[in-house]
Formats: sequence, C-alpha cells, structure tokens
Amino acid sequence: MTVSGLLLFALAALYLIYQVWQAVGYLRAADDPRNQAFWQWAMGSESEREALVTAQRAACPGAPFILPSDGFVGLLYADPRGPYSASRPHQGIDIFSNAQPGVTPVYAAYDGYVSREAGWKSTLIQRVPQDPLDPTRQIWLYYTHMADRTGNDFIEEAFPPGTQEVFVPQGTLLGYTGDYNGASARTVWTHLHFSIVRDDGNGRYVNELEFNNTLDPSPYLGMALHYDCADGVVSCVASPECVP
Repeated sequence: MTVSGLLLFALAALYLIYQVWQAVGYLRAADDPRNQAFWQWAMGSESEREALVTAQRAACPGAPFILPSDGFVGLLYADPRGPYSASRPHQGIDIFSNAQPGVTPVYAAYDGYVSREAGWKSTLIQRVPQDPLDPTRQIWLYYTHMADRTGNDFIEEAFPPGTQEVFVPQGTLLGYTGDYNGASARTVWTHLHFSIVRDDGNGRYVNELEFNNTLDPSPYLGMALHYDCADGVVSCVASPECVP
C-alpha cells in the first residue's frame, strides 16, 4: 500500500472511530432524563409541555428565594450541554415559557435594589445587600432575555434604561420573558435566564458570563438545580445541596 493509501486508510479509521463515539454519546443522551425532557419540550404537544412546567410562586420550605418565573427549567446550573460545554458550563438556570414572548411574568426572587444599565435591552440586575445564606457578603440577582428578538423590551416601565437602585420587595413584577439574544444569529426559545452573581468586594457585581463568578441557585430556591444532581421535573426538595 502506498503512503497516500495508508494516509487515507488512517483517516477513514479515525472518522469511523469518531462516528462510533458520537453514536455512543447519542445513545447515552437518549437515556438521560434531562435530555428526554428537552425532547419532550421541543417536540411535545401543549399538554406534554405543560407537564414539564414548574409553577412555584411561594418559596420552598426553608429556602429564601421564590422561583422568578413559571416554566420548564431546561438548562441547569453547571449544565455542559450546548450552547455550553464542560469547560464553559451554564452560569445559571434557564426557565422556558410555555407561551409566546411578552406573556409569562418575571418576579423579583428576593428583596433588593434593582438597576438597569443604560445599554441593557432585556436585562435587570438586583443587589441583595445581605446574602440570606451568608449575611457576611453581598450578592446580585441577574435576570435577562426580557425582550423580543428585535430588542423591544418586556421590562416594567418602572425600570427604564439607566435605572439605579430601585428597592423592590420579593414578588414584585419585573417584566415578562422573551427571546432576545443580542447580536447572536442563534435563536432561543422564550425564557428567563436567572443567575446569582458574586460581588467584587467593592460593591459591584462581577462578570456574570464567567462561571466561577456565580453561585449554585439550588439552596436559595430549595430545588435541585445543579446539572449533576437534578432529576426530572424541578420541584421543592428537602435537600437541595449538590455534591457533584
């Protein structure tokens, strides 16, 4: 066999190995209840989708936060599934709405001070001076995707661009879920992205896009929301802490 023939054979073998590896991954994914739920949400009927919705307007027993919106908690904290990865996992939770953009309400998960940067089309951030699970520190609650695809926002009029430090009690209506995805060409389902962001120690929030700048929302919401520990439809649980 010539050198070029050997090279072609090696490339074909590597391609076959890759295809087998991909097939094994798909088979494993098919058995994962988290992925089965995603398929059900994507392909199911209205009633099948509704069966995946978590509606929890009161705080779970022993938890300080309320779930900020009703919906299917489809992408979890530390989720490595696309568009995320194992090296850049999801920094919060995505709550998908069983409705069109601008319909499903978003509420303040806790008492705190809401701000909206001048350039933010779909986003609010809320300062919580004392973390209810660690009163020695300040944390921030980040809410986004509250606009349609072209950037028309569904945020309440009380929070126009440039808003700074407006106090809101837990349960205050902040806006409605949308499908805005910035300048990205990738479309997204109607949802709320919610995350808990660390403080920089000087009274400012740090970059929410960095996973290590965020906190697992599970103990704050009393629900198993970490990818490594979640199982089935999200609901209140006695022990929300996750040890991956």
